[in-house]
Amino acid sequence: MKAPKPRDVLTGRTLDMRLRATAATVLTALVLLAAGCARSDHSVLSPAGPAARRLADLGWPVLLLFLGVSAAMWILIPWAALRRRGTLDEHSPIDAGGGLTWVWIGGLVIPAVVLGAVLVVTLRTLASFPVHGDHPDSALRIRVVGHQWWWEVQYMAGDPRGPVTTANEIHVPAGRPVELELVSNDVIHSFWVPALHGKLDLLPGEVNRLRLQADRPGVYRGQCAEFCGLQHANMKIVVFADSDEDFRAWLARERGPARVTTTAEAQQGEQLFTSGRCGGCHTVRGSPALGQLGPDLTHVASRQTIAAGALPNDTADLAAWITHAQSLKPGGLMPDLPQFTGKELRALVAYLQQLR
Repeated sequence: MKAPKPRDVLTGRTLDMRLRATAATVLTALVLLAAGCARSDHSVLSPAGPAARRLADLGWPVLLLFLGVSAAMWILIPWAALRRRGTLDEHSPIDAGGGLTWVWIGGLVIPAVVLGAVLVVTLRTLASFPVHGDHPDSALRIRVVGHQWWWEVQYMAGDPRGPVTTANEIHVPAGRPVELELVSNDVIHSFWVPALHGKLDLLPGEVNRLRLQADRPGVYRGQCAEFCGLQHANMKIVVFADSDEDFRAWLARERGPARVTTTAEAQQGEQLFTSGRCGGCHTVRGSPALGQLGPDLTHVASRQTIAAGALPNDTADLAAWITHAQSLKPGGLMPDLPQFTGKELRALVAYLQQLR
């Protein structure tokens, strides 16, 4: 008859059970780590601009340092757990004072050296970013205003007609620095496009500045990174880095007024928009709609999403957003508008889809 396997007096587990539990924990940690390191357009480990690259150059050594410390801890934890209990007696090195030396070394000296080194390289990285006023006069200036819960984007291009205004999507020329002025209209928000730059807060009554540059054309997704209320998670931002030619063409289109409606259905929708509640909240340049409360919709059909990235910009979602916005994004300023008949709703959507 086999002797029973020794069990831990506190947990009742055998040595094999403890080994399996430890191995499962380590495997789970490795799987989560691998998932977090996957490349994407929303990752600080996939930089696509000089500012994000400097932050990644700082992040990689800190990450490797963290992994080294974590590995040492994962080795020490099973070692401590698997040690036979009750081995310490009056002749133990800890009782003799030797253990206190390792407490001082491991608990004070090593952390002080490691954290001091991290502080120094972090300050050097932060010092490499431009400060307020340190920017070329020729750089493109964009003012980004945070609202609950959407982004207003104004291109300060020196046009006598005023800034070019859009919402939730920023177009920039690839390979050129762009100066962003960040302000908030209500509460604290935080502008974060991980592939292009670190986070920077938008503060009520203050202006923060950020120099953004994308090395190559592409689409870079971002997010408000400061909890700002009920729909914080649905306050997304997308940066489109275009070639110089494509950017100039896009900006020229955005400067222009809304397209003239060409169908009877769209003309009916325009009449509904400008004479009703829509025109009191939204602007459509070149029309009587001059509202300032919601996003500028002059060229809304050219955007990929509506509701600050919460919904795709297609016929079904646009109709649903008009009639039941509060069920799709509760707490936002966009009200439900269920008063339209089916024919009127189709006309209103047809009008908005012509605004390119």
